[in-house]
Amino acid sequence: MLREWHGWVGTFTGVVVVTVAVLPLAASAVWALARRRNATGTTSAWRMSLAEVGIVYGTAPWVWMVMLPGERAGAVPGRLSLVPLRDLLTMDAVQVVGNLLVFAALGFLAPLRFGALASVPRVLALAAGCSVLVEAAQYVLRLDRLSSVDDVLLNTAGAGLAALASRRWWRATATASSGRPRSAPVSGR
Repeated sequence: MLREWHGWVGTFTGVVVVTVAVLPLAASAVWALARRRNATGTTSAWRMSLAEVGIVYGTAPWVWMVMLPGERAGAVPGRLSLVPLRDLLTMDAVQVVGNLLVFAALGFLAPLRFGALASVPRVLALAAGCSVLVEAAQYVLRLDRLSSVDDVLLNTAGAGLAALASRRWWRATATASSGRPRSAPVSGR
């Protein structure tokens, strides 16, 4: 039974079903975090909570999918491609779009949650670092996957495009959600 369960969640369909199934849990986490923050007087409690949970909920399934082992995982050495744009020419549209989406939630929501990340170059650096870690893990763990610089480029570009899509809300976030408790109102005399 456990082997069947493991085999099922180790598929694209399994990842999608589990992701949809945990949506109520993610929504509950947003609600609980926001409620706790509201109780302590934190400004923008809902926005911060939604961004934090959204980053995890929107990124984890994609990372899970790219870390799924291939048929010969462990039996073959890691494969590495460091020539930019070589693999991109052999990818189909689904692979390109999938790679663009891996860190899109991170790129869209991280600048809304963390004021220090409210710049496209910073989001690009964060996404590139995360993508390099994923590609290195694929190689080191010998998952029968190609670790490619093109995957890093596409993952980073997806996060950058998503960051640009949320850019209009960055200023409001930087001024409204420093994460500090609200100060007590000053009474006038």
